[in-house]
Amino acid sequence: MAQFESFIWTISVILVLVSIGCCIACGRAEYRIGDECCPMCSPGKDPVFTSYESPDVITSSTLTEKHDIVILSSPGNHVHKHCTEFTSTSCVPCVDSTFLDEPNGLIKCKVCTNCDPGLGLMVKQSCRPSSDTVCGTLEGFYCLDPTKDGCRAAQRHSSCKPGQYISHTGTTSTDSVCADCPGKTYSDGSLTSCQPHTECEFLEIEPGTPWSDSECGEASLPTGFIAGVLICFFLIGTIAGVCLFRMRKRGMVRREIVRNIKTLGSQIPTQASLDQEIPMLSGGTGNDSSPHHSQGFNIL
Repeated sequence: MAQFESFIWTISVILVLVSIGCCIACGRAEYRIGDECCPMCSPGKDPVFTSYESPDVITSSTLTEKHDIVILSSPGNHVHKHCTEFTSTSCVPCVDSTFLDEPNGLIKCKVCTNCDPGLGLMVKQSCRPSSDTVCGTLEGFYCLDPTKDGCRAAQRHSSCKPGQYISHTGTTSTDSVCADCPGKTYSDGSLTSCQPHTECEFLEIEPGTPWSDSECGEASLPTGFIAGVLICFFLIGTIAGVCLFRMRKRGMVRREIVRNIKTLGSQIPTQASLDQEIPMLSGGTGNDSSPHHSQGFNIL
C-alpha cells in the first residue's frame, strides 16, 4: 500500500513539473512551437549561431547553391522552417512587395501598404523587405489617420464659400479654417484676406456684396438729351441730303438747257446765207437779177 501511494505521488510530481515547463514563457527574441522556444527571424543583426548549430550547415549570411536555406537574422526575413531540438529556425527574405520590420515567428511576410490617391495619399517612402511603405498626403489634403512616419487616410482641405476668406491655410495635418468677411469687404472664397469694395468716382452701377466688388461706370448725359441730339443730327442730315439732291438736279437741268441752246445755235443760218438763199427762191442768181425781174414782170 505504501508503494502504491509513493507511485501516485511520483506521477503527480511529474505532471506538475510538466505543466510548469509548459507554462514557462519563451525569451523576448523567441517564439513557441509545441514544447520548443524557437529563435525569431530578427531584422538588423548578424547571423546567429547556437551551441547546437554546426558550421557545416551555416556557411554564410547569404543564400548559396549548396544551401538554399540558411539561418538569417538580417532585415526582412520570415520563418521557412521552425526549430527542433537539434536545429535552429530557418529564415528566408521577404520578396514581391512584402516586408517584416520586427523580430517574428511568422511563416509569411506582410503585404506592403498601397498609397491610394483616391484616399488623398501618395508614396512618401517606397516599401522595402525590412520596412513598410510610408504614405504622405497629396497637395490640398490633410491626414485623418496619422501613423508614426506617415498617414493611412487623408481628406481634401475644406473650401471656403463666397463671402468668406481663408483665415488659416490647411496643412498636411490640419484642415483649412474659414471666416466671414466684415462690412464693405468681399472675397470669392479663395482669398486669404477680404478685399475692400472699390469706391466709385462717378457712377456706381452695382453695389458691392460680401462675395463681389462694386461695379463702377463713367459719368454720362441723360438719355433723353442724347436721343434729342441724335434726332436733330438725323433731321439736319436729311435736309442737307434733300437740298444737295435738288441742287444737283438744277445743275443737270441748267446744263441740259445750255447744251440745247448750243445745238440750236449751230442750226440757225447767218445773214449772208439768208441773202444768198433769197434770190434762189425767186428763180435766179444774185448776179443776174434784172432779167429775172423783167421776166417776172412780163409774166404778170
